[in-house]
Amino acid sequence: MTSIDPGDTIVALSSASGPGARAVIRLSGPGAFRFARTFFLTKEAIDESQRRGYAGMLRLADLPAWPADVYLWPAPSTYTGQPIAEIHVLSSPPLVQRLIGDLLHQGARSAQPGEFTLRAFLAGKRDLPRAEAVHAVIAAGNRHELTDALAQMAGGVTHPLQGLREDLLNLLADVEAGLDFAEEDIHFAGQDETLRRLSRGMAQLTNLRRQLQERSTGDRVFRAVLIGAPNAGKSSLFNALTGASALVSEVAGTTRDYLVRRLEVDGTMIELVDTAGVQTALSPIESQAQTLRDREMEQADAILWCVEAGKAGASSSLPAPANALVVATKCDLASAAEGQVPTSAKMGTGLDELRRLLSARARSAAQPALAPSLSRCRHHVETSLEHLRKAHHMTLFEEPPELLALELRGALDQLGALVGAVYTDDLLDRIFSRFCIGK
Repeated sequence: MTSIDPGDTIVALSSASGPGARAVIRLSGPGAFRFARTFFLTKEAIDESQRRGYAGMLRLADLPAWPADVYLWPAPSTYTGQPIAEIHVLSSPPLVQRLIGDLLHQGARSAQPGEFTLRAFLAGKRDLPRAEAVHAVIAAGNRHELTDALAQMAGGVTHPLQGLREDLLNLLADVEAGLDFAEEDIHFAGQDETLRRLSRGMAQLTNLRRQLQERSTGDRVFRAVLIGAPNAGKSSLFNALTGASALVSEVAGTTRDYLVRRLEVDGTMIELVDTAGVQTALSPIESQAQTLRDREMEQADAILWCVEAGKAGASSSLPAPANALVVATKCDLASAAEGQVPTSAKMGTGLDELRRLLSARARSAAQPALAPSLSRCRHHVETSLEHLRKAHHMTLFEEPPELLALELRGALDQLGALVGAVYTDDLLDRIFSRFCIGK
């Protein structure tokens, strides 16, 4: 990864693959504009010094002309700090593959995973935590992960450190100036002033460490919501899984509110939520029940879409949301369809398997998209904090200023490693190799 020449012009599909209304092919590097214009025809005069887009036609050999747009961003005010061009065309996979292939034939190179963001980092456009947050935004599995990743991408980790690094650099300069003029009666930073500045830095790092810890663990319990048509067996399944006593009746629509119970599976805590059946509301109370159910669906980490086994009525004809776990209930009366998890609340059939599936999803969700970044940041914050504690102790007991300067340098080195001012090739490889192509 890091041995790749940043002087190359790289190209990749930066939008989702597959058929669609638009595909975005992105180029970055010295030849980005030249390559983008190779197959593009427009009646307008293209000004490569201006940031703007052009409408025209894409002309590839042996193919009819296709409508396309080309957008040009001159350096250095771009994401990567290099000239960037984007070709926007209809997202036809054969067309996109052909276009990228022709661009490669002209001399562009396929971008490696995360190479656009790596170039942004190397150009000083992104610090390391914000570069890692780009990957976390892409990989976010729920709203909470997305919020944390966006906060980090906006500088939520590095902004609080800018003032601290500046103050510690000034303090180190004062200490080293005192060493240079040790024979003179000149004082650059007194003991009280040094202790005050170290204490302030320790307080900032302690607060940042707490914030990082909260982001990496959080106090949210994995929440699974039972959804389905009225009388699809949701409440019976809820009772069987949790040992609760939700009201069960042959009359459809018994559940008007939602019920929440916690269960522990293999050491993993899960909140199970029983909701009102999906139906057209005929009264204000039913309307409120439907609203509550919709809100629980939006906030759920997992949806258990319950259908009554062997029934072709409303309970099985409702479309299940994407990524829902489809659970067949009442399998003591009929068989589950293919792709459904068979259960019977009455006989206890399939309950252990369903708990196991929920536990696996909960464990997977417990590792947030930002986990690698947060772990790295927390390590550097804790190590820097330890250096400041030692520096505070040395100042308090008037130990040699040479040792104080050594601890301050250690703290600054850790903060530099945190934001990417100090890094290794191996570290960059570990971070950017996890990205997808085109980002």
